[in-house]
Amino acid sequence: MLVLGIESSCDETGVAMVQSHGDAVPTLLAHALHSQIEMHQAFGGVVPELASRDHIRRVLPLTRQVLSESGRSLQEVDVVAYTRGPGLAGALLVGAGVACALGAALGKPVLGVHHLEGHLLSPFLSEDPPEFPFVALLVSGGHTQLMRVDGVGRYELLGETIDDAAGEAFDKSAKLMGLAYPGGPLLSKLAESGDPKAYALPRPLLHSGNLDFSFAGLKTAVLVQSQRMLAAGGVTRFQALPAQQQADLAASTQAAIVEVLLKKSVTALKQTGLKRLVVAGGVGANRKLREQLNAECAKRGVRVHYPELHLCTDNGAMIAMAAAMRLQSGLQTAVTDYAFDVKPRWPLHSL
Repeated sequence: MLVLGIESSCDETGVAMVQSHGDAVPTLLAHALHSQIEMHQAFGGVVPELASRDHIRRVLPLTRQVLSESGRSLQEVDVVAYTRGPGLAGALLVGAGVACALGAALGKPVLGVHHLEGHLLSPFLSEDPPEFPFVALLVSGGHTQLMRVDGVGRYELLGETIDDAAGEAFDKSAKLMGLAYPGGPLLSKLAESGDPKAYALPRPLLHSGNLDFSFAGLKTAVLVQSQRMLAAGGVTRFQALPAQQQADLAASTQAAIVEVLLKKSVTALKQTGLKRLVVAGGVGANRKLREQLNAECAKRGVRVHYPELHLCTDNGAMIAMAAAMRLQSGLQTAVTDYAFDVKPRWPLHSL
């Protein structure tokens, strides 16, 4: 079975082709991705209307690229999958509309996929795919969740953020430091030369007794600390401070976020008794997070699985994979009713 997947939930347009073989893990044949980062940098964040228009421009050329690289034709596609939600409504409508139009033109069924389920199952695209059951740490730009995963579609929410997600904490803190959008990766790079113990920043909800997260208070603490540094240095711009001070605050910020993610994940493993952890989403590419999770889990005899680095951000491969795995499991069937809707807000544990 060949599944063509289309991702358009926010600021990346992704298209991919996946082939499933009976009960075996589906195989990625080809994928193509266009990021809108450069377009949105001038505005310091994603502009939804611009994002939607750019998806319209990109999705068909990317589809042609995937067909060419996979050596398959549209007529060979068995199912067209698309991101139904969550995400930006206008952006989601582009992918949904194109997918359903393709399905109708080809007389092939379509399937709407949950964006976070795509992230959750993306490590199955790696050379070292996980096995069920496992604890999943989902750390994408707007979501931070811990889930118990017993199989495709069998998800139990263990904890989630009550305000800002980890990715937002990275990006918003970076913006306070005058770093360009998207700031998270730039903050992590700046942190490489800093002292993570230079500034005592809070670890919100670290000792809350539950598995929920909160990063809004950390962002406020970064703001207060940066204002103190500006006043002490007699400057008005963060980038006018000595380079080492900038790096120290970046490192201290990253250390606070990573420690919370690490300790909550370890607690989830203890509570569930599971010995396998899956980390997915854009923040899952963070080098310091991977280092500390790997070290801590190795001490506990826990296997850790990640998506390939180039598949940590939003992409069509994870959507095609999630669709193929849902169809394999018999949980869902693709439909030939080409009327569609999207779900900008859609809790994963409601599947």
